[in-house]
Amino acid sequence: MKAYELLFFVNPTIEDETRESTLARIDAAITSQGGVVDKVEEWGRHRLAFEVDKLSDGDYTLVDFHAEPVSIAEIDRVLRIADAVKRHMIVSRADRD
Repeated sequence: MKAYELLFFVNPTIEDETRESTLARIDAAITSQGGVVDKVEEWGRHRLAFEVDKLSDGDYTLVDFHAEPVSIAEIDRVLRIADAVKRHMIVSRADRD
C-alpha cells in the first residue's frame, strides 16, 4: 500500500453532524477498498484565495491514509459526489511509504 494525503474543505456554516457524516463517508470509502486511515486533522476555518461557490471561507480537513493505487479512483468519485465537499485534492506521499 502507498501513503496518500487528502485535503478537502466544506462550507464552514454547515452543521457539525453533516460534516461528521461526510468524514465518515470518506473514511468508509477508504477502508472499504482495503485502505487504512492513519490520521485526521481538523484545520478549521481559513480564508480562500478566491471565491468557490460564493464562499470566501472554508473549513479544512487533512486525512493521511494508506491505500492501494487502484482504489484512489473510487475515493475520488465519492468525494466528487459528496455535496458538502467543495474542493478536494489527493496527493501521493512517497516519503511516508
